[in-house]
Amino acid sequence: MTNARKSPLTRVAGIVAATVLPLLAALFVAAPPASAATLTEIDDFGANPSDLRMFLYVPDNVAEDPPILVAQHWCTGTGPVFHANTEFAALADQHGFIVIYPSVTRSSQCFDVSSPEALRRDGGSDPVGIRSMIDHTVRAHGADSERVFVTGVSSGAMMTNVMLANYPDVFAAGAAFAGVPFGCFATTDGSGWNNECSNGRIDLSPQEWGDLVRDSYPGYDGPRPRMQLWHGSEDDVLHYANFAEEIEQWTNVHGLGTDPDATDRPQPHWERTRYGATGDRAPVEAISVEGVGHNVITSGMAAHVITFFGLDEGTDPGPGPDPEPEGECRVTASTNGWNTGLTAALTITNTGDAPVEDWSLEFTLPEGQSIGSGWNATYSTSGGTVVATHAGHNATIAPGAEVGIGYQASHSGDAGAPTGFTLNGAECATG
Repeated sequence: MTNARKSPLTRVAGIVAATVLPLLAALFVAAPPASAATLTEIDDFGANPSDLRMFLYVPDNVAEDPPILVAQHWCTGTGPVFHANTEFAALADQHGFIVIYPSVTRSSQCFDVSSPEALRRDGGSDPVGIRSMIDHTVRAHGADSERVFVTGVSSGAMMTNVMLANYPDVFAAGAAFAGVPFGCFATTDGSGWNNECSNGRIDLSPQEWGDLVRDSYPGYDGPRPRMQLWHGSEDDVLHYANFAEEIEQWTNVHGLGTDPDATDRPQPHWERTRYGATGDRAPVEAISVEGVGHNVITSGMAAHVITFFGLDEGTDPGPGPDPEPEGECRVTASTNGWNTGLTAALTITNTGDAPVEDWSLEFTLPEGQSIGSGWNATYSTSGGTVVATHAGHNATIAPGAEVGIGYQASHSGDAGAPTGFTLNGAECATG
């Protein structure tokens, strides 16, 4: 069959396969070794109108009353491929949550985010099967039905939007990498692909976008899941214009305006905006990744998803290090390493009741690391000890507020995050 005769859905599936899969293979070949836990297929999990397959990952040190993360693949992908080529299973090993990997069986291997059945609660198609997978996991593993989360890339990101709209009472939060707003991809001709949406030509008001979500579950007036959105500024598969439309949709669903409450740069090429709050659990969080196309997900981003969900707190995955000190500050730190270089992103949160004035943060680098340059702070080093001092514009951290700083460094083999944080001499909790 020539390209001229292929459907739009088939063509875009080929584009995604040619771009996403090689990138992920390159990114995660150095992933941490797998634990003894294995990915298991579950055959009879309940109503499944579109013949999805269900794959389940239960870590060896699963928490008591474990949370659930639904992790959804891109077009041409499968649940096992998504499991093998992303970091969510390794993070489950660390934090004790369970991961469900739905797997599409239709020829495109794209989730149905277009049909009328998929775009209403309990209407049929893929969302009903995914909901059944969650119910099965709650019953079979005693999972916490109040702590269910969903994420996905490309087609899986679009399904993340669909699941939060159809089942706001099921999910606590979602994270969508390179998706489109709920309802944007709607079709009535059975094609499964909407060129107007993929090319970023559907421009609705925040109210109109919000109404699409509300109309998928008429009469629901309970709490809405939080949403984290990621998009590459050069995305030409699902156009970057969809990122702004997603922000409009989910801020409207939460009754918020589109002016952010906080803006920062966790990494030099990321711009993060938060709506409705300024901390890690904002109702809506959006990260624009500059200069990146549809392959937006890279190593380390999954950890930011887990922090946004709160899956790195409040679980008991078994014996571990002594508890962190409960001071009046908290620092989260992540690194993104390559060859002999890395970038590090640190978030300092004032967990006390009084402002922190003229702050300086002291910490220790792993052996073999040396800072070259940084942003949002002035850095001085003595051996492996670093003191980061405020940059003037961020000299005060209000109670409950946070400041993002970062740096570039060289390393001799250990690209890990720094440790031993003290803020103005007070020891800080981490994570």
